[in-house]
Amino acid sequence: MTTINGQGTDQPEPGRYDRREPAGLAELAAVVDRVRKSVESVIEGKPEAVRIALTVLLAEGHLLLEDVPGVGKTMLAKALARSVDCTVRRIQFTPDLLPSDVTGTNVFDQHQRDFEFRPGAIFAQIVVGDEINRASPKTQSALLESMEERQVTIDGTTHELPSPFMVIATQNPVEMEGTYALPEAQRDRFMARVSIGYPSADAEFAMLDLHSAANPLDDLQPVAHAADLLKLIDLVKTVYVADPVRRYAVDLVAATRTTSELRLGASPRATLHLVRAARAHAALDGRDYVLPDDLQALAVPVLAHRLLPTSETQLSRRTVEQVVLDLVARLPIPRPQGR
Repeated sequence: MTTINGQGTDQPEPGRYDRREPAGLAELAAVVDRVRKSVESVIEGKPEAVRIALTVLLAEGHLLLEDVPGVGKTMLAKALARSVDCTVRRIQFTPDLLPSDVTGTNVFDQHQRDFEFRPGAIFAQIVVGDEINRASPKTQSALLESMEERQVTIDGTTHELPSPFMVIATQNPVEMEGTYALPEAQRDRFMARVSIGYPSADAEFAMLDLHSAANPLDDLQPVAHAADLLKLIDLVKTVYVADPVRRYAVDLVAATRTTSELRLGASPRATLHLVRAARAHAALDGRDYVLPDDLQALAVPVLAHRLLPTSETQLSRRTVEQVVLDLVARLPIPRPQGR
């Protein structure tokens, strides 16, 4: 039984949404379960944030972790990075960080009498960008090409980035001192945004034992290989999306552009990200087909950070998350498609 807008619906049977038999989903479940348990051994009581992170990883997207200091944003990013056996680089964004520190630069070699390219920190399979909005807009923009095209161009020469490639960035709310708000083009390149939130009292109590004596990250070992991730990413791409579900995704994103509560709606890139994330979300549930449930579950993390509210919406103290949830509630759900 699945749930759509609080109402129970039967799980699709063969023929509905053109369901096909799962292939390789058991392997995906086993690998993802190992990574999930590894991350959750460090991050207490935040299963939904961990699930979104894994969804973005399998959908070949980038993740933005936004919340107040001290709730575990960097810990989640580093735990996910250490749970996978691949190259990892960490960038501490500061006001004096230069774009060349991120992308790399050409350095003249006195012995070779020629310029040599020195790769920057972006040349890794998982890049952890800590407090990204503390760097200047000039340095923030150095990530634009790499996040969208998975390459870096220096002095007219293009350098390909490794695969898989994922940026996990953390940022503090823009109201905090010493921060620079990410431009719309930068936010739009992040597939999803997640807020960690404060832990429950029980989770915080358990954290005292887990974190007070030693750093739990020190004992974290890789439980999956980069080659495993590439196979799973290819598998997620085969998850089927029926035409009515595709139309539902388009209508949901289009609704953000026509509502009077928003002055900037979601882009076509948001539609692509929503469908790609929905494929990964379905695969994590052991399905090789996407349901409207998947789109609804991901609407807020995938769309909200791309939207700008009108002044009237802000004055009424309504958040963009509430606006997205209202749009989801009002949009008609597509009917299953028979053969």
